[in-house]
Amino acid sequence: MIGLLYQALLWLSLPAVLVRLEWRARREPEYGKRIGERMGRAPTGIQPNCIWFHAVSAGETIAVAPLIAELAREFSNDDRLPFLVTAMTPTGSAQVTGRLGSAVHHCYAPYDFRFAVRAFFERVRPRMLILVETELWPNLIDEAHRRGVPILLVNARLSAGSARGYGLFRRFTRRVLGRLSFVACQYGDHLERFEALGLPSGRGDVFGSVKFDARLPEDHPGRVSALRNELGLGQARVWVAGSTHPGEDELVLDAHARVCGSFPDSCLLLVPRHPVRGKDVAGLAVRRGFTVRRLGATARAEANDSESTQNDDSANRGEPAQVIVCDTMGQLQTLYGLSHVAFLGGSLVPVGGHNPIEAALCSQPLVVGPHTFNFEEVVAAFAAAQCLSRVETPAQLADTVIAAFEDAAARTAAGARALQAVEQNRGATERLLELLRTRIDAASA
Repeated sequence: MIGLLYQALLWLSLPAVLVRLEWRARREPEYGKRIGERMGRAPTGIQPNCIWFHAVSAGETIAVAPLIAELAREFSNDDRLPFLVTAMTPTGSAQVTGRLGSAVHHCYAPYDFRFAVRAFFERVRPRMLILVETELWPNLIDEAHRRGVPILLVNARLSAGSARGYGLFRRFTRRVLGRLSFVACQYGDHLERFEALGLPSGRGDVFGSVKFDARLPEDHPGRVSALRNELGLGQARVWVAGSTHPGEDELVLDAHARVCGSFPDSCLLLVPRHPVRGKDVAGLAVRRGFTVRRLGATARAEANDSESTQNDDSANRGEPAQVIVCDTMGQLQTLYGLSHVAFLGGSLVPVGGHNPIEAALCSQPLVVGPHTFNFEEVVAAFAAAQCLSRVETPAQLADTVIAAFEDAAARTAAGARALQAVEQNRGATERLLELLRTRIDAASA
């Protein structure tokens, strides 16, 4: 019954899906491109009989890119075994092409309409489907199962809240989970939730999170130095608010006003989760009386817009600013390298938080709000290492930043503990490589 309801709701949603794509394309033009791929029309250049990885967006793609790159390299001598990596968002797509390039085929994954999924499978004919983190789309999984395609879920996570939601449709969820060949979970409690919802015993294990296996690029120090000079930061005290969301920017700016009261030369690097919001976020900062600069492709595209220039009177002049709005993609790790303390966005508002590991790699003391359900285990690891603070209000956030600015020795020690916590949790990528080598060999035999 639930299955029929799901199909009916999908069909009813089709006009709304198309309208939403058109609406998003007005601010983010990439959403208006390659719509045929989303409806199952895979590009003709994709080789069939591939190993198919699906990672929904930028974060998931960044996490598994090293794993995919290594597998593609190891199996590169077999022309009969191409790799396909799909995403659902333009940011995810950009990460695939930027990090994996010609080593893999790439396109958008089909939306979960049955007609789109079947058309995609008919064209691509994958040998194996490897889903990343939480991509449990019923029609996608049903079609793979119907065709005898092994389905693995890797770097899998299932929060308590998501588990409660799936539990409302327990019979339907049990059927979907029963079609998975294997689930490689990040943590033990995630595996317990999968099994409680119907994953058959013996089809899952704990592998850790591949996000802890990230490393700074070799040219990171050079990038940080160049950006520091470009922004004119000198010896200014700097803090980052990374991946912020609507309703959160205002709270962060309120905190920064308090920070500036103690340290007038301090600078906030404010990084909206979605770069298209850069102009609006800069406007918020201007209206609060800050000197503001913008950094990123979105800002450059608007440089000739008279309204943008009027509202952003310090943009592109190379002058120090109290707030630098960074509406840019792929630069957050470099921005963390400029900072003395990092606040992780999506946590002062009920979004669930974002990955703190990138900041920890840069030896940053970490600050989060009360909403961290997307990364509870990761946050707990850093909290246990005594390098992470929780705050609930702008005043608490400001006081934490001020304390970090005032005590360089304590700040440096906390940053060192953050990096050590990353080192202690490495190894998931190698464990997954061993699993997938064996599974790919079996699928290609």
